[in-house]
Amino acid sequence: MGVGDYLSDLMGTGSGNHQHNTKNRKQLQTVELRVMMDCDGCVLKVKKTLSSLDGVESVEINRKQQKVTVTGYVEPNKVLKKAKSTGKKAEIWPYVPYNMVANPYTVQAYDKKAPPGYVRRVDNSATIGTVTAYEDPYTTMFSDENPNACSIM
Repeated sequence: MGVGDYLSDLMGTGSGNHQHNTKNRKQLQTVELRVMMDCDGCVLKVKKTLSSLDGVESVEINRKQQKVTVTGYVEPNKVLKKAKSTGKKAEIWPYVPYNMVANPYTVQAYDKKAPPGYVRRVDNSATIGTVTAYEDPYTTMFSDENPNACSIM
């Protein structure tokens, strides 16, 4: 694509590639899915199916965690639908790092099936209390406001 094509596409009066215009409108995003895969054949089937989706740049699979990461100019719902078309149970990745949740050991967040360091994604309103900002525990540990700071040192 030359400078003239770029300027004509920018003005909206060119005969530029329509697919290129739609890629500019979609955001490059990463979609994480949890897909139940038992063997290497399942992994290959899921990878081949998701790679055939328009706009997909890369597909990474971690079979141990049952995690599929798709990067590209795609919509999460379309990726999920395509993953389900393989016949495997699939869902949007339900876990977040435990330090992103206000109360990671509540009944709603704790999941013993979660990978190490992860808890189930929960809505802030579902947790007990009204904590909206997540503070780093190491900075508050030695704070002057912490009454137990002397015992730590």
